[in-house]
Amino acid sequence: MTAERRDRPENILALAGSGLESDLTDNQESVWRDVVKRVDEVYSDLLRYEADLEQKNAELEEAQSFISSVIASVSDILVVCDDKGLVLQANPAFVALLGQSEAALIGRPLLELIVAEDRDQARRHLCAGTRDEARAPSDCELRFHAARGPSDVMAINFSGRFDHSGRCVGSVLTGRPIGELRRAYQALHSAHLDLQQAQRKLIEQEKMASLGRLVAGVAHELNNPISFVYGNVHVLDRYRKTLADYFAEEAGLDLDECRELRRKHRIERILADLEPLIEGTLEGAKRISEIVKNLRRISFNRAHEAQKIDLESILTTATQWAARAKKNHADIELKLEPGLSLWGNEGQIHQIVVNLVDNALDAVRGCKKPKIEVCAALVGGEIEISVADNGPGVAEIAFDKMFEPFFTTKTVGEGTGLGLWISYAIAREHGGSIAAANREQGGALFTLRLPVGG
Repeated sequence: MTAERRDRPENILALAGSGLESDLTDNQESVWRDVVKRVDEVYSDLLRYEADLEQKNAELEEAQSFISSVIASVSDILVVCDDKGLVLQANPAFVALLGQSEAALIGRPLLELIVAEDRDQARRHLCAGTRDEARAPSDCELRFHAARGPSDVMAINFSGRFDHSGRCVGSVLTGRPIGELRRAYQALHSAHLDLQQAQRKLIEQEKMASLGRLVAGVAHELNNPISFVYGNVHVLDRYRKTLADYFAEEAGLDLDECRELRRKHRIERILADLEPLIEGTLEGAKRISEIVKNLRRISFNRAHEAQKIDLESILTTATQWAARAKKNHADIELKLEPGLSLWGNEGQIHQIVVNLVDNALDAVRGCKKPKIEVCAALVGGEIEISVADNGPGVAEIAFDKMFEPFFTTKTVGEGTGLGLWISYAIAREHGGSIAAANREQGGALFTLRLPVGG
């Protein structure tokens, strides 16, 4: 064997076993050590790669098991198709619907499983092309060939499957029977009707509570003219008796005696007093009539009746009634632009103003010099009504909740938490809005904006 052949690595082992160890040079021993070291490194890498591969396989099996369990537990049908419309995978719900095994379904054209009358519709929804060319997820209604004939109509959603290059490689179908959706819709519709009925009851209760708060103010308004009329009627009754006595005694008397009798009964004074008494009584009755008319105008039952509203009159009345319904008093200043009017429901606008002023009166309770400003002006083609107070203002936490039903900062028994919610709903129905803010000088500011309409 030549020195050149002995130096080749593949012959080192042969030389080692041939009894020629003594011929190995230092260079050959170095090559041997490098080969052994390299073999150890390769073997270590193989062991590490094998361990990593086993771990990846375990993770992959776990992921596949998880996905399979999720798909199997889904009650809706789920079918995966390739770009040619062949079934690649079907969940147990779809297998149970068709009454066939999953193996029998794999590789079959999806269209064969659909009732003939619905195949054209399904064909239009199957995905093909690139991501940009493919249609967005779409819905349709299909029937399948079930074990006992055509299935019930099912609401199907088609979604595309795309590879890493954005090419559509198939479709995914999910769906459930329309009957189940219909039952769910009917349950939702029934719950919605119940909610609407409960809402109407709550609104009616709040209206009654608002009317209760107004009773004190209305009673005060009625008390003055009724007391005036009552007193005048007593005086007129006394005058009637005096005149009756005079006429009874006058019969058969001569002229001088009649004059003396007239002086005794003060007939001239009575006659002079009759006219202002009658006028005052008529004025009181007219005032009562106006109050009754106002009560009829703010009736809450004409929800859809729109009319032209004199804003100055309704703001004045609402402010007075809200103030007289409260035990605590405040300096209420009205700053109203003259000639303002809008189209809407007078009773509902009245209710909003009463609620806002009522809340402002509660806010200034305990202030040394309680003050409330009610302003109205035409701003940007809209009527802007603001109610400001010098109370402590609105807490930051209340801004996001104040227009929610039942939210109130008042103590139990003082408020229902529906006043601002109803006011907000009324404003929205009129095409307007209500906003709240804290003023820089202190206190809260509520602003009601309403379209002029007409």
